[in-house]
Amino acid sequence: MNIRKSSAFFLSFLVLGSSLQALEPNTSARVSGQVVEITEGREQAVAGANVYWAHTTTGVSTDVEGRFELPWPSDKASLVVSFVGYRSDTLHLTKGSQALKIELQADSQLDEVTVAARQAGTHLSRLNPITTMEITSAELCKAACCSLAESFETNASVDVSYTDAATGAKQIQLLGLSGTYVQMLTENMPTSRGLGAAYGLDFVPGPWMESIQVSKGAASVTNGYESLTGQINVQYKTPATSEALFLNGFVSSSGRLESNANTGFNAGEKWKGAVLLHASTDARENDHNHDGFLDEPLTRRYIFMNRWETRPTPQLFTQFGVKMLDEERTGGQSTYSRNRAAGDQDAFGITIDTRNLEAFFKTGYIFPRDPESSVAIVANFSHHNQASQYGRIAYDATQNYLSTNLILASRFGDSDQHKYTTGLSFLYDDLDEALHGDLSRIQAPDGSRTEQVAGAYFQYTYSIPERLTLLAGLRGDYHNQYGSFVTPRLHLRYSPNDHWVLRASAGAGYRTPNALAENNPYLASSRSLYIQPDLEMEKGWNYGINLSRYLHLGLRELTLNAEYYHTRFDNQLVTDLDQSAREVHFYNLEGRSYSNVFQAEASMEVLRGLDVVAAWRINDVKVTTNNQLRRKALQGRYRGLFNLSYATPLPRWQIDFTTQFNGPGRIPSTAENPAAMQRPERFEAFQVFNAQITRYLRRWDFYLGVENIGNYTQSNPIIASESPFSEHFDASLIWGPLMGRKVYFGFRFSIDRPDS
Repeated sequence: MNIRKSSAFFLSFLVLGSSLQALEPNTSARVSGQVVEITEGREQAVAGANVYWAHTTTGVSTDVEGRFELPWPSDKASLVVSFVGYRSDTLHLTKGSQALKIELQADSQLDEVTVAARQAGTHLSRLNPITTMEITSAELCKAACCSLAESFETNASVDVSYTDAATGAKQIQLLGLSGTYVQMLTENMPTSRGLGAAYGLDFVPGPWMESIQVSKGAASVTNGYESLTGQINVQYKTPATSEALFLNGFVSSSGRLESNANTGFNAGEKWKGAVLLHASTDARENDHNHDGFLDEPLTRRYIFMNRWETRPTPQLFTQFGVKMLDEERTGGQSTYSRNRAAGDQDAFGITIDTRNLEAFFKTGYIFPRDPESSVAIVANFSHHNQASQYGRIAYDATQNYLSTNLILASRFGDSDQHKYTTGLSFLYDDLDEALHGDLSRIQAPDGSRTEQVAGAYFQYTYSIPERLTLLAGLRGDYHNQYGSFVTPRLHLRYSPNDHWVLRASAGAGYRTPNALAENNPYLASSRSLYIQPDLEMEKGWNYGINLSRYLHLGLRELTLNAEYYHTRFDNQLVTDLDQSAREVHFYNLEGRSYSNVFQAEASMEVLRGLDVVAAWRINDVKVTTNNQLRRKALQGRYRGLFNLSYATPLPRWQIDFTTQFNGPGRIPSTAENPAAMQRPERFEAFQVFNAQITRYLRRWDFYLGVENIGNYTQSNPIIASESPFSEHFDASLIWGPLMGRKVYFGFRFSIDRPDS
């Protein structure tokens, strides 16, 4: 599919939305507002509440921020707000009451409350000028979400794939580019940097997550300069939101066992705490293609988190906590033994032992005389140690990372239209890495380095409530190795009426190159590894436009979303597999590198309880490798997604079915290999089907699912698997699934806290 066809598809998608205009009320007058609850003096948004005009079929559900918009049916009308567990509220309004804040009260008489619609699993924020999709816990429960790496099976924007066929390392792709250009955050604190990039997606347990925010394009300057294609922010369960007791168990036909437990508790009048535990193991040796190599490495993983929060006064809020991880993974040939030294056995083995310690601290103060003004300090620390063996090469590395951010948010005068955020930041990142063993095929400078980056930023927001938002940010940073640089960001949101939202963005991003730390899984192949000395800082620009169309069809809403993003690099760390089938080169860009991504998506509750999501994305990504502009290797030209989710009333049963369509792509040339070790120049399109059924009881959930129903796998993923120590051995040319059909079963048990 070429760009001309892509543009035609993009335009026809929007024309579809316009052709349905006649089905909507034709009025410019509207009422909008927010539905909230008050818990211990804190205001919290109520997402998924039903808001509708009495004696009509016109209504909506509140979004993740508790907000809603409705057209006026007449000069006077009664607005009904209802949600399970709360008293229904009826407001008698006259035209002119346009901005409301509605507080729902808890209702002990649950039987008197009915729900007209269930909460959607994903929400595209209508008010955020940055294109941000919120993936809720309801969406995460639609599939076997055991970790962050498995959280995007029902998401059309984020791709997750294996980096190779031996180590089990996974990578994210957003806007057609590697996850290294996505700023990974945990509760708006930077994470998974450097050493954490290769295996870090497995270090975030799925049941611990409350939500995931996926932001596309240039992000806010407040979180740093590294975001180029977007941000992925993980929100853990907090002491205030964690259940009194939550238990989760999981088992799969591949031999994976997993358990999770967490508890939230009160520790005095003003203190709350939470403890989260995770344990998992993959102990079964799977080799379904009979190439002598494990399809997935054997793993043993333990993770612990303890976090606290306190609010000594209504204006002061503090959180802090610690997280610890211990993981062992063993891959390679099935005959390999951890109990013998690498030099004492003929089998090819991979061992990766990871120890990680994280700590964070956040405190914020709201000025009593101006609730729109606040100051906050955010800091997080990470100690990451990896001891690994790839065949006859040992890679040992330690990374210590500290990030601090001082943030002041306020407004100009008494106007809510003019707001600003400013602050200071400091980053310290010390990486110490060493290679041992047979280094005859490695040409790499010492990758050890110490980064110290001091920064300052200012961000201005101009808004006309519900209609226009302009977000302009500028930050300056000084790097001890690369000097000073400036990062501009600009976002615009315009909504002419209740049915259209237009967003546009532009901005720059920078990254420190970490060639070996982020790509050490390449050591699992026999390709000679060449890293250019004195690598320069990566720099790129991102431009995007997003158009959303909302159509109210009775009590249901059809959402149409179309977007285009362009990313170009002034400088890039290129991973070149094209110079030779026996080499991989890392060097600064010499030529052009860009990404054009088109995506269209439609979602709707077509029948009561039946949600449908359909999406299609076209990837036009090219980079100059070996002095030639080529399509990005091992990436499909397009990706589609179709998801059906049906829940019976209350609900008692839920059925989810997802189809992923993956387009064809380019494979780096292997023509110089012997004929038996060559691969075609491209791979063909393929589909993957997943399904899950869930039974809900009062405190128990039981779920049964199947991944990769069609049992599709990439054939012969490892070149020269029978000779792993030869020069032709290569596990890096991965474009499709490595594991076939997998059946899994799990349960969730929860007891809510009395005060929640």
